[in-house]
Amino acid sequence: MNEFLNNMERKFGKYAIPNLTLYIIGLYVLGYVLQLAPPSVNILGFLTLDPYAILHGQIWRLVSWLLIPPSSFNILIIITLFFYYFVGTSMERTMGTFRYNVFILGGVVLMIIASFATMLVYKFFFGIDGDALGTVMSAFSIYFSTSYIQEMVFLAFAMCFPDVQVLLMFIIPIKVKYLGYFYAALLAYNAFTGVANSNYFVFFAIVFQFVNLLLFYLQTGKISHLRPKEVKRRREYRNASKMMPKGITRHKCAVCGRTEAEYPDLEFRFCSKCNGNYEYCQDHLFTHQHVK
Repeated sequence: MNEFLNNMERKFGKYAIPNLTLYIIGLYVLGYVLQLAPPSVNILGFLTLDPYAILHGQIWRLVSWLLIPPSSFNILIIITLFFYYFVGTSMERTMGTFRYNVFILGGVVLMIIASFATMLVYKFFFGIDGDALGTVMSAFSIYFSTSYIQEMVFLAFAMCFPDVQVLLMFIIPIKVKYLGYFYAALLAYNAFTGVANSNYFVFFAIVFQFVNLLLFYLQTGKISHLRPKEVKRRREYRNASKMMPKGITRHKCAVCGRTEAEYPDLEFRFCSKCNGNYEYCQDHLFTHQHVK
């Protein structure tokens, strides 16, 4: 998968949007402005990701749903948006602009697919059709929100920077990985209860975003160590390391400082995107900030 993304980046990397998180927040701000319209107008009702309406000519909904902010405007949401910006820009620096764009775009495309999958379930498994189906999709299409995409960005951040500390409730210091466990469990619970309550809007919205997170995890290369070739290569590497004189190190991670002498099971590789001979262990090869 990494090779595929590298080829795509060479061909289309120049079209990637830098600082994409700032534009996303800008869309939210515009959405909050639209919320100021009188309730009788119901502008946001014409922007939701409603697949039934899309198939009946309202194709602008394929993109207009991106304007709908994750929640109503309040003081807390301002802090949340600042946190979104911090997490998003950190991920863009870590992944690179092109891959971060692909991650966000993948979340958008999968959310659209989730909306149509939901409509098909209600149509063919529940026998709802015609105007009744249109009413159901219109009433609950608000569940197809960018909030789930942003939560996957946070979970990806927790994967890359598990030991970063944030202040919970502005008081309690807690590592991001524990918040990641909590949010992942909460989302899984919401998906489960969605099925139990026949609310497939929530179920598909969450499950398809977890698919996007899985694709992100695969591109980090952390699962490649299970391949037989990698197992054989690690065995040969450990055997070669044992032949070196004690105390002499050949490989050292530029981030954590670990060496093969201290951690013989670790793998070390040079990063082709960093300027200079910077070597990283398997835990930081895909998560470090590139040296330019």
